[in-house]
Amino acid sequence: MEGTMTAPGMVAGRAQRERAESFRDHNRSVFEQQRRARRGPTPEIFFTKHLDNSRIVKADDPERRKEMRSFTVAMSVLFLLVMTYVWQHFSSIEVGYNIEAKKVQVEKLREENRQLHLTEAQLSDPDRIDRIARQLGLDTPQPGQVIRPDGSFSNNAPVLAEAQVSPAILQ
Repeated sequence: MEGTMTAPGMVAGRAQRERAESFRDHNRSVFEQQRRARRGPTPEIFFTKHLDNSRIVKADDPERRKEMRSFTVAMSVLFLLVMTYVWQHFSSIEVGYNIEAKKVQVEKLREENRQLHLTEAQLSDPDRIDRIARQLGLDTPQPGQVIRPDGSFSNNAPVLAEAQVSPAILQ
């Protein structure tokens, strides 16, 4: 029974031989393809070198880890500073646009206010009011025709303004 069991070294040796044979077969077929395509009588030589890096283990380096941490912290701080600058820059641009929009709005409101003052002046023009009153058939009031809110009559003479207390307020 011991003769039927295989040792780990024998399995690994067999796998290496099979791998070497597959490389030889591959190289032989590539060589034949290139020999057919070759123009001159000089042969080409190929060397096969198989590298096995499966046993290589990367050693932990605490100094390198510390350097990478400090580099990461420095880059993070730099990134935050740059992002803060960019944010402030874009905010100032936005505020500038808002100021310009408000200036345009103020100018538009001033123009509208000016137009309203002109319209008010045109509508309150005494000649215009007199003309419209005459078109409606109205005429200037005759003496005694105007009654004031306090109950006195007007004879179209200038009157001195005076304050009077209403008896309804005193009660």
